[in-house]
Amino acid sequence: MRSRLMQIKTTLIVLSILLLTACSSQDWQVRALPSDAAVAAALDHQPDPALLSAIELQDLPLVRMPVDVRPCCAFGNAQKVKVGSMSVPFFRYANTLAVDNVGPHAYEAGSFSFQKDAPNGSRGTENNGQIYTLQGGFIDLAHVRDTADNAIALFYRIYPKLGQAQVIQLPEEIGPRSIEIDEFDTSHLTAKQRWEVAATISVRLAYFMAEAHEVAQWHGYRSWAPWSEAVSAYSPEDLYSNMLGAKIALALINNNLAMNKTLYNQHMTQWLSATLDWLEPVSMAQTNALFDVIDGHWWDSNQALPSKFMLLKRHYELGDQQSPYLVPKALAQAHPKWDDIAPLYETDVTAKAHHLSLSNLIHGIDIDAVAQQKLIVADKFKHSFKHIPAALWQQGFSQAQFYQISEYNQQQDIIELREHQQSDAHSLTEVQP
Repeated sequence: MRSRLMQIKTTLIVLSILLLTACSSQDWQVRALPSDAAVAAALDHQPDPALLSAIELQDLPLVRMPVDVRPCCAFGNAQKVKVGSMSVPFFRYANTLAVDNVGPHAYEAGSFSFQKDAPNGSRGTENNGQIYTLQGGFIDLAHVRDTADNAIALFYRIYPKLGQAQVIQLPEEIGPRSIEIDEFDTSHLTAKQRWEVAATISVRLAYFMAEAHEVAQWHGYRSWAPWSEAVSAYSPEDLYSNMLGAKIALALINNNLAMNKTLYNQHMTQWLSATLDWLEPVSMAQTNALFDVIDGHWWDSNQALPSKFMLLKRHYELGDQQSPYLVPKALAQAHPKWDDIAPLYETDVTAKAHHLSLSNLIHGIDIDAVAQQKLIVADKFKHSFKHIPAALWQQGFSQAQFYQISEYNQQQDIIELREHQQSDAHSLTEVQP
């Protein structure tokens, strides 16, 4: 018996080593090479800080572009789950957590990660989920992390070729997609300004990747074929969370805190924690209570995942300005759990809302005029666009059309939701004696 246990233990150790080795093989590190101007400035009696920033990044090793989004999170709490037509008994999908339980960031984590939260810290998983904050409403941590990772990967493709025409291929969702950047003049930019321009372009395009994902989910994209993701399309917390990730990534890039994978992971961990604290997170019990308050208004606990209309409130206002959805006081007061959350409403909740935006102009560069995300609709998804004028999508589309496409999707959702509710009401009538 003991020898059998030792054999199992040895096997687990070997598998762990192999797993960690596989993870470490994907590490990336970018080296900054000083230019002649930077070296000359460094040797001056009084170095010019602007010239010290005149560095060049080696193209290799190239930071891997994330392929898969993190598997999280449907809007709501303790949702029922169906697999096919079968309900999963005695199971509820819990996806809320306390801010103290947020784990260390891992670049391109996918569904698994095991990282240190600091150089001398302990290892842990990301532990993604939903947290309610007084200034930012519901925050989906997976969306924050995904956009930050995409921004980093794009920066290390854009910066070395800034001003040159280039095409960056992206992972397909509802068809081929790419980022196309036109040639533009950078001769008037200082070294520091070049860095800032590349960073601002990168985070803006990473955010537009998140918008494209919302559109793709609505039109049938699935990361796992048996499971519909329509329930997550245009979820009210998604884009605010994505923009939060873009804003954090911009800070990390401009502070040179993402020059290698370990450095980025650890500083992303600290910035994410500090950002959540700044937004004033509530306890996990209060997050769950607030989900209960909006049950039947923003989501429907009677519906099982992945039913599309478990989600009742959707956010179709795509664009570079995003505002949080805060649970109204009147709705909270009318709920039996008011006593648990009353302290959260001691001040005007609407006055606390923190609005986010991403700049399109940086040092004289109009980003949308020179950089586009282009999407082509594959044949298998074309039927899902039949309610949208062909001129908007048939020859491909970019972020310039995202908002209009989303408006047509909203109109279609109104029709489908009405039909769904009528069908449910009819079913209830039939089962009544």
